[in-house]
Amino acid sequence: MMDRLGTGIGWRPEIADGIEALPGIDWVEVVAENICPGHLPESLQRLRARGTVVVPHGVTLGLGGAERPDPARLAALAERAEALDAPLVTEHIAFVRAGGPGTGLDPVEAGHLLPVPRTRDALDVLCENIRIAQDVLPVPLAVENIAALLSWPGEEMSEGEFLAELVGRTGVRLLIDVANLHTNHVNRGEDPAEALDRLPLEALAYVHVAGGVERDGVWHDSHGHPVTEPVLDVLAQLCARTMPPGVLLERDENFPPVAELAAELEAVRAVVGAARV
Repeated sequence: MMDRLGTGIGWRPEIADGIEALPGIDWVEVVAENICPGHLPESLQRLRARGTVVVPHGVTLGLGGAERPDPARLAALAERAEALDAPLVTEHIAFVRAGGPGTGLDPVEAGHLLPVPRTRDALDVLCENIRIAQDVLPVPLAVENIAALLSWPGEEMSEGEFLAELVGRTGVRLLIDVANLHTNHVNRGEDPAEALDRLPLEALAYVHVAGGVERDGVWHDSHGHPVTEPVLDVLAQLCARTMPPGVLLERDENFPPVAELAAELEAVRAVVGAARV
């Protein structure tokens, strides 16, 4: 398991000043593609100067896609890890593009994180892509489970089984998003406890917590709403099994006053603290 990160929040320009003022922020996560290593935002520079850890979180590698990781994207992610002196980098178990050379089709960018089919063929591709990324990156890689609205036909493994085999074959670390486990519970009928029971929790790098909203029986992983009790319940289930090295609150839009973010962080700390008793 990784060294302790503590309590963190996703750094976004819209709340940069507020993040600097929040008490008890041990680390932040920044979308890797949104920063330039030679021109870091002043807020990030100030956070780093006072010892706040910064972790780059990639969104465009598409490790679950059929094509191999783009060398330029990998090099850019590695450059950001070095510029931030990050202890690790993270990406998603997802694909984001299709088509292109070798397919006879024009390349298409989804603009969204799409779920990887939980089949052995898809797992083989994912494992190879992760190995390629691990060889290039200067720090350990952790990959995140994603939220989905659908299940692919012909899936051969549960999420827990898929992630366990992925870790066993590659040694990759896991970024577990408990909001995504809740999303998949509502949208796909998957039991978060069953997934947690199968996860190799010794590979846990850190945890994401985020808000969402349910409309007409579908859970939307919006990152633009407050964190709900069901998501905190999944966090509590995880903490009952292992103490996560770090827990991070994500918010990507509809940013509330900083006092509301502080209250959400306190709710997260309370869940983690209760598990320690």
